[in-house]
Formats: sequence, C-alpha cells, structure tokens
Amino acid sequence: VQLQASGGGLVQAGGSLRLSCVASGRFLSINAMGWYRQAPGKQRELVALSTSSTNTSYADSVKGRFTISRDNAKNAVYLQMNSLKSEDTAVYFCHVGYRRILLGRYLEVWGQGTLVTVSS
Repeated sequence: VQLQASGGGLVQAGGSLRLSCVASGRFLSINAMGWYRQAPGKQRELVALSTSSTNTSYADSVKGRFTISRDNAKNAVYLQMNSLKSEDTAVYFCHVGYRRILLGRYLEVWGQGTLVTVSS
C-alpha cells in the first residue's frame, strides 16, 4: 500500500489549505486514517484521526480550526485547515492503518509528507 499526499504550500496566517491523501495498492479494508505533523526540531505529533466516517479526534491545538474527513470510496483522507497560524508550519504526514485479508495483521503505512508553511 502506498499513500500519495498533496496540498501543502505557503499561506499567510489566517488563511486556509486543504491536504489530500490517497491510498493505493492491495488491501481488504482501511481502518484508521490520520494526519500527523513534524515541525523543525520537534517530534512528530498527531494532528487529527479518523477511525470511521463519524468518529474523529483532534489535537487540542487545532480543534475548531482543522477538520478531517474521509472518502472511503476513493480511499482518501483530507485535512481542511482554516485560520492557520505560524505554529502550524510543519511537514504533514498522512497515516493509514489497514488489513490485507480478513482478520489479518493490522498494518500501517506513512505518506511521504507535504510541507505547510504559514507566514506571519
């Protein structure tokens, strides 16, 4: 399974960006889909997680500003980022948990990362 992320870029503080991530390859089912980020000199942190179309969670720092959504038919996950702040500057990674066969081992894969730069 491979993940292709896109949508990063340079935006002014207060602006918006939408990240997309599409999974391809052989799998039976996709379970959790999430977005993480890693700022320079910091550890990678969870930004938003979707364990189903209706079950989502967010880091406190992005609650009310970011929205994660998924399109199961397209094997895609999105991150709508509004009211961006300079501290949101980071490389954003999508992450997917999946199974290849029924009751098979739970596997995980990371996307390549997309850079989001918020200028103040």
